Amino acid sequence: MTYCVGLLLKAGMVLLSDTRTNAGVDNIATYRKMFVFEEPGERVITILAAGSLSVTQTTIARLQEACSDNPDADATTCIMKAPTMLQVAEIVGRTLSQVTGEVADKLTRMKQAANASLIVAGQRRGGGMRMFLIYPEGNFIEATEDTPFLQIGEHKYGKPILDRVVTPDTSLAEAQKAVLLSMDSTLRSNLSVGMPLDLAVIEEGACRVGPSRRIEAGDPDFAAMSEAWSNALRAAFRNIGI
Repeated sequence: MTYCVGLLLKAGMVLLSDTRTNAGVDNIATYRKMFVFEEPGERVITILAAGSLSVTQTTIARLQEACSDNPDADATTCIMKAPTMLQVAEIVGRTLSQVTGEVADKLTRMKQAANASLIVAGQRRGGGMRMFLIYPEGNFIEATEDTPFLQIGEHKYGKPILDRVVTPDTSLAEAQKAVLLSMDSTLRSNLSVGMPLDLAVIEEGACRVGPSRRIEAGDPDFAAMSEAWSNALRAAFRNIGI
C-alpha cells in the first residue's frame, strides 16, 4: 500500500507521496509513485499512484508511450495534447480502466484482485489549476474550494490534520508543512507506508514543477518536524481539562 496526497490552493498545488510497495512482510521494495509530464511554461501534469503496482506501472507506461515520439498522438490519446485538464482526467481514467480490466481478467483464475487509484493534478497555459481523483473504473471526482485536498492509499491516518488546517487560502509553505505532518502521522500508524518521500510544489500560473525534493529516511529536517509535532501534541493533551 502507499499514501499520496495533493493540495489544490489559490497559490498553487502541493503533492507528496511515499515510495513503499509490499507484497507481504518479507517482500518490501521502493518504487516511485509520483510521475511528472511537463512542457515548462506551457503545461504540467503530475500523477500520484496507489494500489497494485502492475496496474499503476502499466497505466503510466501507456500514458508515456501515447505521447512519446508517437506520430498518431492526438488530443484524444495524449495527455500532453489534450486541450483541458478535464480531458486529461478522461484520458487517464480511460487508460486506468482498461488496464484494471485486463489485469483483473488475468487474476480471476487465481481468485485475486488488483486495482489502483490515481491523483491527477496540473495546469495548462491559459487555464486554471485542477486536481482529480481517478478511481479504478475510470470515473473521477475533483478537488474543490470546500475540499481542497485529495488522498489515495492509506489516507485515514493523515486526514485529521488536513481537515483542521488546510483551506484554499493556505500558503504553499504552510501547505508543505501540512502534507509532511499528514505523512508523518501515517508513517507512525501504518507499516505499509514508508520512506523515502517525494515532494513537489507547483506555483499557480507557472505551468512547471517548482521546488521538489526526495526526503530520505533519517532526513534531519523531517525528523525535527516530526519530533516538534509530537511534543506539541503531548503539550496540548496535557493542557486540556476534562
